[in-house]
Amino acid sequence: MSNKKWNVAVVGALGMVGTEMIKTLEMRDFPVAELRPLDLAEFEGTEVEFAGRKVRTLTANAENFAGVDIAIFSAGAVASLELAPLAVEKGAVVVDNSSAWRMNPECPLVVPEVNPHDLRWHKGIIANPNCSTIQMVVVLKPLHDRARIKRLVISTYQAASGAGKRGFEELRQQTRDLVEGTNPPSPQAFSYQLAFNVIPQIDVFQEGDYTKEEWKMVKETQKILGDDSIKVTATCVRVPVFFSHSESVNIETERKLTADEARDLLRSAPGVTVIDDPADSRYPMPLDAAHTDDTFVGRIREDFSIKNGLNLWVVADNIRKGAALNAVQIAEQLVADDLVRACPERSRRVP
Repeated sequence: MSNKKWNVAVVGALGMVGTEMIKTLEMRDFPVAELRPLDLAEFEGTEVEFAGRKVRTLTANAENFAGVDIAIFSAGAVASLELAPLAVEKGAVVVDNSSAWRMNPECPLVVPEVNPHDLRWHKGIIANPNCSTIQMVVVLKPLHDRARIKRLVISTYQAASGAGKRGFEELRQQTRDLVEGTNPPSPQAFSYQLAFNVIPQIDVFQEGDYTKEEWKMVKETQKILGDDSIKVTATCVRVPVFFSHSESVNIETERKLTADEARDLLRSAPGVTVIDDPADSRYPMPLDAAHTDDTFVGRIREDFSIKNGLNLWVVADNIRKGAALNAVQIAEQLVADDLVRACPERSRRVP
């Protein structure tokens, strides 16, 4: 990176992911000239900590994007559809964590360890993928490059914090109430009681009785890896864990990959930590990944039911790598590749 510093807005700054984005910018020493936390008008004036000082939150509106170089969004799809084009018109590059722009053909969908080259064709808005997709494609990339993936069968075990603060707090309260025998569960963030239960539905049902979350994994994986021929099917399940999504991933490849070859490839893959020692009962778990940056992989073994098959177990912190960290890494890559401004006049065509 050069010595230049940038004005950075975080939209949805007071939410769980927005808070983590601000922490991540500081932790990774991103070259921030001015941090501008933006959120709902009712929260204007709320102070956030950054680099040893308190910064006042402002209302997320067109006026407050003036002078911003990079705007990192975690405010939901509705807000992103309204506000991201306004930020671009003011001259900012937007990195958006919602689902609003992910499948827009004019918006790159980027995981920096996988497809940083796609940033070169951005028109002002870059989409941050879904949390469950991010951790999986980080692991898939070196395997796909070596043996070409034909088909994926995925089952996810997703933490309550994937539903934001409401989901996290609901699981905590339900667990306390059930253990203490006080109040019966009254689900609000989730359709059913999550404590001591699993819910095989994340988001609404869509075509073919797949949920929106499952379709995200199908379509986003193909877009990020740049290969629509990869067949993907997924079942996404909410589990009573506070942080970190886990995934069972079954892979069919065009060319044979042994488990040992896969381990060697993954040990040298950026952002990946291999924990795979069955003899000593060592494998990744949500507790290992919580509040860390890497994607963890283990239980690497051949699927003997097909010719070229592998099974993997993948775990990562959904708030860190699955959201905040990946967004900040995109911003870092934009700076490193001199892509913060798409043209000298700072004007862009909104996708």
